[in-house]
Parts: sequence; structure tokens; C-alpha cells
Amino acid sequence: MNEAETRAELIDPALKTAGWGVIEGSRIRREVIAPGRLVGNGKRAQSDIADYVLVYRGEKLAVIEAKKRDLRDTEGLGQAKKYAEKLQTRFAYSTNGIGIYQVDMHTGAEGYINQYPTPEQLWEATFSEDNEWRDRFAAIPFEDKSGTWEARYYQHNAIKHVLEAICQGQDRILLTMATGTGKTFIAFQLAWKLFQSRWNLSRQPTRRPRILFLSDRNILANQAYNSFSAFPDDALVRIDPEAIKKRGRVPKNGSIFFTIFQTFMTGRDDTGNPTPKFSDYPPDFFDFIIIDECHRGGASDESTWRGILEYFSPAVQLGLTATPKRKYNADTYAYFGEPVYTYALKDGINDGFLTPFKVRQIETNLDEYIYSTEDELIEGAVDEARTYTEADFNRIIEISDRERYRVQLFMEEIDQNQKTLVFCANQLHALAVRDLINQMKISSDPNYCVRVTADDGKLGEQHLSNFQDNEKTIPTILTTSQKLSTGVDARNVRNIVLMRSINWIIEFKQIIGRGTRLFDGKDYFTIYDFVKAYEHFKDPEWDGEPQEPVLVKIARGGEKSGAYNDSITDGGINRGKNRNEIAEVPNPKTIKIKLADGKERTLQHRISTSFWSPDGKPMSAAEFVQRLFGEIPELFTDEDELRAIWSRPDTRRALLEGLAEKGYGEEQLTEISRLIDAEKSDLYDVLGYIAYASAPISRRERVLAHKSLIFSRYIGKQQEFLDFILEQYIKAGVGELDRTKLPQLLELKYHTVRDAVEELGSVATISQVFIGFQQYLYSQDRAA
Repeated sequence: MNEAETRAELIDPALKTAGWGVIEGSRIRREVIAPGRLVGNGKRAQSDIADYVLVYRGEKLAVIEAKKRDLRDTEGLGQAKKYAEKLQTRFAYSTNGIGIYQVDMHTGAEGYINQYPTPEQLWEATFSEDNEWRDRFAAIPFEDKSGTWEARYYQHNAIKHVLEAICQGQDRILLTMATGTGKTFIAFQLAWKLFQSRWNLSRQPTRRPRILFLSDRNILANQAYNSFSAFPDDALVRIDPEAIKKRGRVPKNGSIFFTIFQTFMTGRDDTGNPTPKFSDYPPDFFDFIIIDECHRGGASDESTWRGILEYFSPAVQLGLTATPKRKYNADTYAYFGEPVYTYALKDGINDGFLTPFKVRQIETNLDEYIYSTEDELIEGAVDEARTYTEADFNRIIEISDRERYRVQLFMEEIDQNQKTLVFCANQLHALAVRDLINQMKISSDPNYCVRVTADDGKLGEQHLSNFQDNEKTIPTILTTSQKLSTGVDARNVRNIVLMRSINWIIEFKQIIGRGTRLFDGKDYFTIYDFVKAYEHFKDPEWDGEPQEPVLVKIARGGEKSGAYNDSITDGGINRGKNRNEIAEVPNPKTIKIKLADGKERTLQHRISTSFWSPDGKPMSAAEFVQRLFGEIPELFTDEDELRAIWSRPDTRRALLEGLAEKGYGEEQLTEISRLIDAEKSDLYDVLGYIAYASAPISRRERVLAHKSLIFSRYIGKQQEFLDFILEQYIKAGVGELDRTKLPQLLELKYHTVRDAVEELGSVATISQVFIGFQQYLYSQDRAA
């Protein structure tokens, strides 16, 4: 009896006898817990699939791992425990259809049982104490948009823990979840449960709750508002300055309210004195408040935003953050308490819900600058003794030739059709970089690259909306300073370019989060790092979880007090044109330098690639490739054998066919060549690199190194013919050396095969030359 038969004939009937799938509210699911880490070419590692998940009243209570009857009943115990830990079920079972082995994941008790517990028995064992609101919440199913929405396992866990905290009477709750893992979805489902169950602060289901979604940027508030569309229209209220001005008062009719901190902090009374708008509501008006990105000032003792939360202190307050507890955000954790649930970036990548990444480090010989009298001082007062570093560029000193060179470098590196975010020093720098990109682009569209910062207002918001639309290809590149480092859900970002200093690990992690969202055909994304931000990986606080920026103050004299943010606080709030982005204060004494004539032509650079595991540990390229594609098949024993196989068209073709059968087809090898920056190399070099860490060389370098050896074996017209073949090889790759290509090459060079025979001799001779020279092309010797 195989596993399928065991399940159908033994396990399914036993579960039915216990009432599963029969008693109202009980379900049996076969659940894909995690789809598996992305492994390249649209493929994934092995997924986590639970054979049975027992669900009652919307709660997952147990996992069953099934094995065929002829195996031991505890054969699946390890898997059952693993899946129960992920799903956070109280019980795990392993069975072969005959014996049933039970594990209590809370107490650790294990042993055999005679029959499966009923749904009510498992419910009572999981929730030993009765709770009216737990029962009411359980009676409300998730809103699934007619089956098109389904909570991922960790989202389900997060919702369960928050609702349980509410049931237990907690009034300050925290969720810590990596960027891109669906915090807004979780907020929606929580609001749905509270709304439909009529939960409110009185703890009596006499009315629907009033829920406030509070964020610090309009784009986040708008995204949330749009995501809550399943609620009745009259339940949703967007609180913004225009709506308040139009009505002459804050809106109070509704159930789910959305606004930003800055709107709540503004306002004046009848006599013109500053009075925050939130005080127009009674302190107990809201029953439940969701604070998005709560670490960025909402709970900070130094921020006046804290006043909003304290004013509405009767409400149950839920903080959403992607930031683990750190010295920088200790006040957030002090206010909300320890998170009721955490899901990290490394978990998201390993589960396959987030995208892996690689880093391209780019150094130039103008990463630092000391003034030379050869250069022209256009504006400002330069300190001739000072060494200007990355933190100074485009803030207190500008060298346009340097920026042009750096933009040219990454424009040559990236696929210009892929969506890209470029982080700049400030809004003026973002403007200059935007213009440089559009001057160098291959696209003919005038909106190929646009700037999205506070100064760009509604036009910038529209550009961002178009960028986020995965059906649209324009704009393709956005330049920004601070605005897009958080909260922007653009799933198809393939490149992130860092052209400004990233001084805080929390911001570095958050920026990485801009690229981790999944998209079809996106196996990884690339960070192009001009500012050595990759060094943050070495920070002992790196743990794979992206963190968000914090609001900081600037000390007198314009010196930064250990912060990355060039902003000045005004009573705890930075007032920009949009009131939803930190305002940048331009330095009026910017130094502008023009390099001496011809000096810009001496600019040089060095590019290297590094690979990082989800937990922030450096990896070799071979390890990264193996994580994407798996182990390279054992079709050759050493580098000498690989060279011998590759030197002959027939054995090379057989090897390529064998590799393709094992998952390393030409498409995969070409993708690997891009990963290891060997696009102009032979596939032989790609294999040698991932198998033996041999440094790849370009096809042109290979030809130059071996040309004299090849020509020493052939004469006259044969050399001329081989010279032509080698040029085709340099242009198009090793496919030009396949035997099937020979007739085409002859016609391309000599127009007809007959003309080729007249020049080179018989077809057999030509074939012998074509096959024979290849052993010298791949020889270890480089001279006659």
C-alpha cells in the first residue's frame, strides 16, 4: 500500500470518524506552507507541504505527516514537528495509517494514541480557558476576495497572536515583520475580524469599532486605504487636510480612518493658535489604532508624535515595524513591549516569499578628493588641506564630472530595460542624476527616468504610481534621496543603486527591502554600491532583518549627531512641501569644482561582486550559484578533463546536453555568466569558475593568448580562415565552434562551399582544421 492508498483507505476514514470535515467549522487541508527558496530560472527549492492540517473555527490546531503503511509510524515525525513549529499548532502527528504518534508542541509530551481527537477536543486542548471574544473572532472567516486572497502561514500566525493578545486584554501590541511580507494585508484582516465581530473598547458587541490606520507618509496611507476596499464604502474615511478644510472639521462618520501623523499634528483654533487636529476627537473616539512603521517616531519620547498615541491612550494600539530591537529604537519596544510575533528577512528568503540579492561594489579613483590648483573652483570656498569623502559629495562639494562618470558606469552595467531605484545624496543630487541618466539612456521615452522626492509633489506621486504598476515600463528608473527608502511596494525592482552614504545599518536594511519583493522571472536583484554600504554586512547587528530609518536631530553648526539624515527638526516634525517627507535643507555654501581639462578622462574604476546569504554572511559565487541552481553535475572529474572534453566539438556538445538534462542548460549557464560578470567569457570559463574557482577570462583574451599557438600549426589561407572564425567566436560565443556551424561560417566567409574548397582544400581538410584548432584554443600552453 503506497502513501496515497494509505491516506485514502486508512487515514482519511479515521479522521472522518473523529468528525474532521464533518462537524461544522472543521476542515482538513493539504497546505503548501512555503513554496521554497528561489533557485534560478523560475525554479524553486523543495517546498514545505503538510500532508494534513486540521483546522477548526478558523484556527490551525494540528499537523499530520503521513507515510505509507509499510514504513514505521514515526518516520514522518521530524517533518510533522517542523511544520507544526512553522504553523504554530499545538499538536503534531506522525502516522502510517495504523499507529498514531502524537506530540504536544507546548509541553513536549509524546506518545501513541488510539484515535484522532475530535475538533472540539483539540480546540479545548489548545485553548484551555474559555474566552468570549476568541469565539467571536473565530466565527468570522478571513476575507478572501472570492478565494483570490489567502493568508500565508506567517501572516496567519501574526493575526492569531494579535487577536489572542486582544482577547487577553493587552492594550499595546507589537508585530516585527520584514519588509515585503505583507504588513498591510495583516492590518486589513485584523480590522476585518474586529469590524465584523463588533469588537470595541466596551468589550460589548453593541457597535462596530472605530479603527485608525496611522502612518507617516501619504503613499503608505493611500496604499492602505486602497487595500481595504472590501469594506463598505461608507466605512472608510481618508483624513487629509483638503477634506478637513472642505468640511470645516475632522470627519467622524465612519469605521476605518486613514491619515498621517503630520495631518494630525497641524491645525489652528478659532483664534489662530496652533492646535493639533487630533484633539478634535475625544480621547476614547478610536477603539483600535494601527501605527504603521511605528519605530520612526510614533513611540519616541523625543517626538511630538508620541502625543497622538498618549492622547488616544484608551485605544488598543498595534505597532507594525520591520525593525528588531536595537539601541536606536529601544523606546519603541519600551512603549509597545516585546513583539507578539516576528518574521525576519532571512526567513522570507529561505521560505521563498522574498528574493535573494547580490552586491556589485564599485570603486573609483575619485571616491575621495583633495583640491588641486589645476582644477577650477566655480563656486564656494574650498579647504585645500581637507580630504573630501563620500559623505561630503553632493552635500558640501559638487564635482559634476565625477557624477557623470559614476552614472555612466552603472548605466553600462545594468539592463536598461529593468526597473531601477537610484538613491542620491539629496533632492538636488537626485535631479542632476536624473538628467544624466536621461542623457545616456538608450530609450527614446522622455519619461524614462524621473525624480521622486518631496519637491516633486503630486507629479512625483504619479510617476511613482506608474513605476509601481507592473504592466507599465515607463518610468523605468527613479532617482530619489530619502522618500523611497521605505514603504514603496514596487515588486519588479531589479536594481538598486547607492550613490549616497548609508551611515546606519537600519537604513541599509530598509533599502535592501525595496528589492526583495517577488515578481515572475525575478530570481534575484542586484545592489550597485558606490559608497561601501556593503560593509554594514559586517556589523554584528546584521541579522537578516531590514530596519527602517529613524527621525534624527542635527546639532548646531550643521554637524550630524551620528545620523544619516540631513534634516532639521521643528518641534519633532520635519516640514517639507508635501508634509509627508523629511525636509532637506540645502547648504548655501556648496563648493562646485570643475576638473582640469582632460582630467576627467583619467577617471578609473574597479568593480567586484559579492554574494550574501539571507543571514548576512558572505558567500562565494559558487555557493551562491549552487543555492540558485543546485550542485553542478559530476560529468567531469577535474579541470584537465573539462578542458579535454571542451576542446572537441562532439564531446563538448555531449557535455552540454548532459548538463542541460541535470538543470544546467545553456540558458542557466548564460544567466550564471551574468551573475559572475563573465558575460563576455566562454561557457568553459563559467564552468571552470563555479566548479574550480578558476578566474574567467574574456573570449577576446583567450584568443589573444592562444592565437600564436594556433597559427603555428596552420599556414596561409588556413590562418586567414581561422582568424575569421575566431572573430565570430569573440562576437557570439562558443556556439560558433560547433560542427553544425561550419557550413554557415564557410558561406559567410567564402559565399559558397565550392569557393571555400578552392581556397582551403577538400571538405575533409576544412573539417579537420575546424575541429583540430580548438584543442589549441583551450590549451594551457600559450605559445608555439
